[in-house]
Amino acid sequence: MNVGIVGLGLIGGSLGLDLLAQNQENYVWGISRNPETCKQAESMAAVNVASIGIDNIPDRDRTDIVVICTPIAAILPTITALAPKLPSNIIFTDVGSVKAAIVEPASKICQQFGQRFVGSHPMAGNTLQGILAAQRNLFQNRPCVVTSSNDLAAFEKVRSLWQLVEMNVYECSPEEHDRAVASISHLPVMISSSLIAACQQEEDASILQLAQNLASSGFRDTSRVGGGNPELGRLMAEYNQSALLRSLYTYHKSLQSVIDLIENKQWEEIEAFLANTHRDRSLYVD
Repeated sequence: MNVGIVGLGLIGGSLGLDLLAQNQENYVWGISRNPETCKQAESMAAVNVASIGIDNIPDRDRTDIVVICTPIAAILPTITALAPKLPSNIIFTDVGSVKAAIVEPASKICQQFGQRFVGSHPMAGNTLQGILAAQRNLFQNRPCVVTSSNDLAAFEKVRSLWQLVEMNVYECSPEEHDRAVASISHLPVMISSSLIAACQQEEDASILQLAQNLASSGFRDTSRVGGGNPELGRLMAEYNQSALLRSLYTYHKSLQSVIDLIENKQWEEIEAFLANTHRDRSLYVD
């Protein structure tokens, strides 16, 4: 498979590493705004060739799929810039964590040039950033959404890409995707961030310092995503506002119920609530 990767960070670099290690017949080219990133990507075999612009990419006319691995806000401008410079048989996809705001306008851009777009969201990663954070097997056995498309050939091509790197692929509409990830990905970022902010509001400096000294695995686990990339968190809120607000209001209602139970000293009900969440956690986490 001949694959172009635009944005050579953790996701783009890891994808290239897996594709080139998986099959020597695969060909991967990359684009980055940073010349040093291009050099690093080539030296670590994340790409066959990398450049700061499409004009310097050899064999780009043989490309099957172009994967846009930029921040959400840059996906549509990137496709707009690249589409006129690539052949009509190209399939574009992306890795953005929001789909409804991307899939329809991206499809319209591609249609102008006889190209096709199918949305993707590989749900893999960590708190590290940049090409040097790229690693083999980042996607292995992790979920990936490929959005439904009337173009079955393009859909199957994109699905096969993620299956090559051993992802578990799920199909759904962009709107269904956004509601689901609002609950299990975007909402936790806002809750975790709010937890950190609430702890920092302790007015007694000695108590605040003691809390910071005592914080251990429980706080580390619950605060992890709140300490992630601020730009990514903002883009989640901006581009998935409606679905995220829906999830936040549902969470607010659940939290208020817990507050009421504690205020009214309903200890048995609190235990029952915690028993239910203890049981239900296994539905989401192995």
